[in-house]
Amino acid sequence: MTTELNLPVESEALLTPSEVAAMFRVDPKTVTRWAKAGKISAIRTLGGHRRYRESEIRALINGDIPTQRVAAE
Repeated sequence: MTTELNLPVESEALLTPSEVAAMFRVDPKTVTRWAKAGKISAIRTLGGHRRYRESEIRALINGDIPTQRVAAE
């Protein structure tokens, strides 16, 4: 199985919405909203569930990836 970026999923640790939510101390629905808004990337399983790359989530927590900012005009 591959992702949209054609990277093998087996080589990347994936997290569930609940696991990501626990890391950020938010509700799992908030994680889903972030994915829908494009703030974090999600991979869809064959069953339609979202999974998140652990490396991306850890980079966000460590501040290695700047968060998306929208200018209010």
